[in-house]
Amino acid sequence: MTMNVVVTAARTALPLPEETSASSVRLAARAAQSCLADAGLAPDAIGVLINTGVYRESNTFEPSLAALIQKEVGINLDYLASAAPAAGFSFDLMNGACGILNAVQIAQALLATGSTDRVLVTGADVHPGGRAADDDAYPYADLGAAMLLERGTDPGIGFGRVSSRGADGRAGSAGTRGYLETAGMSAGGRDRITVEREPESVRGERLVALGAESVSDYVRDEGLDLDRTLLVCTPAVPDFAERLAGRLDVDPRSVWAPGAPGEAGGEPLTAAPVIGYLSALEHGMPPGKDQVLLVTAGAGPSVACVSYRPPQGC
Repeated sequence: MTMNVVVTAARTALPLPEETSASSVRLAARAAQSCLADAGLAPDAIGVLINTGVYRESNTFEPSLAALIQKEVGINLDYLASAAPAAGFSFDLMNGACGILNAVQIAQALLATGSTDRVLVTGADVHPGGRAADDDAYPYADLGAAMLLERGTDPGIGFGRVSSRGADGRAGSAGTRGYLETAGMSAGGRDRITVEREPESVRGERLVALGAESVSDYVRDEGLDLDRTLLVCTPAVPDFAERLAGRLDVDPRSVWAPGAPGEAGGEPLTAAPVIGYLSALEHGMPPGKDQVLLVTAGAGPSVACVSYRPPQGC
């Protein structure tokens, strides 16, 4: 189901200099609190919180990190005593680099059916052992992000349909695997994570091919004009944007893949779509462009994309 859903606020969060270890709960909560402050809303205005992200402090699996973030932000902690304006509900949705766009898809359904008036989407990854900067072999940045989604009032503004695509059983590995070796982790297991990746040349080719195929089909099916579209991608490999532009035969200046903000070392993963959205707002839409196509690519391999038409002036 697709309806008019807009981004009311979006923020990212980095670990504070005084913090000795990064926490995905704290980063997601901090980004969420900044969104609420930007929107002028109290925490109990949020009906549903969807948390995404793969890597977590101390490899925490349970309880749901969404519940911990809900508690940190203070979203309807007593839904019997504070059922109005919205009884809070939260859950995790883990799908790597594509997680936030999957969450947008679910938010569209929740908002369309009137299940809630606002959905807060969070995404954060951290090194399970403390700080990503202390492990040269760990590729991702300690980084959190949040997007506050609501129904739009202008039918021409907001998200389009979310499209997701996997490798469909075609030959090849997942491209990237992150896992904890529980059989041999010993006492320090909660501080470790193994990330295996295909050689960049192989992984990049597969992701670019799948990305170009997904974008071409989406543009055709949704009737988009690529000449009026800014493609904002996750940096799935270092030259993903350039290669995707070449495969689609579009101007390379119309395909962006922003890196992690500030002093964050490593690559953005789950939070990357929010960084891309904020980058488009910060730099403004290039001349002749009036819509954004967010494209995420990662393990599986898998690709998701969704169009977003921002209000005029952004």
